[in-house]
Amino acid sequence: MQFTGRGVLVDVEGTTSAVAYVYDVMFPFARRGIEAYVTAHWADESFAAVREQFAADAGHELASPAELVAEAERLMDGDVKATGLKQLQGLVWEAGFRSGELQAHVFADVPPALAAWREAGVDVRVYSSGSIHAQRLFFGHTEAGDLSPSFSGHYDTTTGPKREAPSYTAIAADWSLAPSEILFLSDVTEELEAARAAGMQTALVNRPGNAEPTTVDPPHTAIESFAEIDLETVGEPST
Repeated sequence: MQFTGRGVLVDVEGTTSAVAYVYDVMFPFARRGIEAYVTAHWADESFAAVREQFAADAGHELASPAELVAEAERLMDGDVKATGLKQLQGLVWEAGFRSGELQAHVFADVPPALAAWREAGVDVRVYSSGSIHAQRLFFGHTEAGDLSPSFSGHYDTTTGPKREAPSYTAIAADWSLAPSEILFLSDVTEELEAARAAGMQTALVNRPGNAEPTTVDPPHTAIESFAEIDLETVGEPST
């Protein structure tokens, strides 16, 4: 596919990285480590923001480590993408990445594509339900090395839900780009529909192990590798 815009916005799970790595490695690692982490850091000043976010998400105060852990487990069981849970998971993953126990998977076509896009002057950013903190850790500790310099921005659920068009409008505004100048890459049709409704260009990324995408009309351009994206000359920003 051809792309003439100025920004590429990428999803993570199922797009840059295998769904299996996230579900079979990262999520179990977080689940195993949450109770010990919460117990050890409950009274830390730096953990206060996580406690407050959990309370905001739940709609009531969580008065003890056991209550917060129980709420985290309930959210994980329901695959609820709550902001507080994502923040807590990111903290647990940080310990794993820094110790070397975790090393993020990325598809082989991702590092060269990121390098080529940056070389061409394209601004590359991430939008994931995982927290911004977790995103930075993930791309800073991949099997291909530190890919964090490839990205100039990160967005998570604090910007808005990924299946709602206003989230993508807000991202474009923060980026100071017209939505039409941004290409959003994701494996989730509902996310692509929201981005398209906001005016972004879109591409459906088909990776091994991804769920069958929802059928929509008109369909989103489908690719199996970032190498299929043909960058044309990047023009001046729209005004």
